[in-house]
Amino acid sequence: MDTLRFPLAIIGAGALGLHFAARLATAGPVALVARNDAQAAALRAGTRVGGVLFQAQAFGPAALPRADWVILLVKTGDTLAAAATARSMAPRGIVSLQNGLVDHLLQAACPGLPTGQGITTAGAWRDADGVHPAGTGDTLLPPGFEAVAERLTAAGLPARVEPEIAAARLAKLLVNVAINPLAALHGVTNGALREAPYRAALDALVDEAWPVLRAAGLALDAEAARQRVIAVATATAANRASMLQDVQAGRRTEIDAITGALLEMARQQGIDLPAHREIFSRIKALEVD
Repeated sequence: MDTLRFPLAIIGAGALGLHFAARLATAGPVALVARNDAQAAALRAGTRVGGVLFQAQAFGPAALPRADWVILLVKTGDTLAAAATARSMAPRGIVSLQNGLVDHLLQAACPGLPTGQGITTAGAWRDADGVHPAGTGDTLLPPGFEAVAERLTAAGLPARVEPEIAAARLAKLLVNVAINPLAALHGVTNGALREAPYRAALDALVDEAWPVLRAAGLALDAEAARQRVIAVATATAANRASMLQDVQAGRRTEIDAITGALLEMARQQGIDLPAHREIFSRIKALEVD
């Protein structure tokens, strides 16, 4: 019997992966790849997403379908394993919507296969009642992933191909290094960071990161950088940042791939970022070994 083939698959069944999968399922078939068979069975039984029971077409790594296109929505530490899983699904291309900068990892893990890293401002968080989407946001994809953009848009997740995707990734990193650790440190939603007593720290993180990211190719001036971060905090005001969710769940965070990536850029440029060094240390202290 021929192996089942899907037009699109998502690897990563966290809050955002489930949000995307539930949306995409309204417009066509989508495979959701779980970390193990037990999680896949639970996902097939159903998870409440936005208050509606979603029974995913879920698969464990031992019984994977094939897929034309694969989206990675896993934690950055799981990138190489997820890329290997995606490659085994015989796709036309693999695109990451993860935090941090992982494009180079995908290229190394999948030689000869079209890969790329896009960005999304969609948000979701999870509690005992299920997954709570916190906005569809906008998704930007690298050239070559037009078919993925069409499917996302058709499902109500606005998406387009962005020719200047490298600069867009730096803009997303700017947002992440400002919002994610600050929200995690203080245990607040994204929207709370716009107001006292957190706003001064948010602005300081943006202002300190901007010169480093600008030198790396960020296409925003200083004021536009501040406005971009505030706009995302406003659009995702009710969202619990992924790093906050990790801290609350006792999981390792993505601080190394987010603030750590910025600190490495700064080191290479000979620039010190004391505010980011401090918040990096404070988040590391919260992580569970």
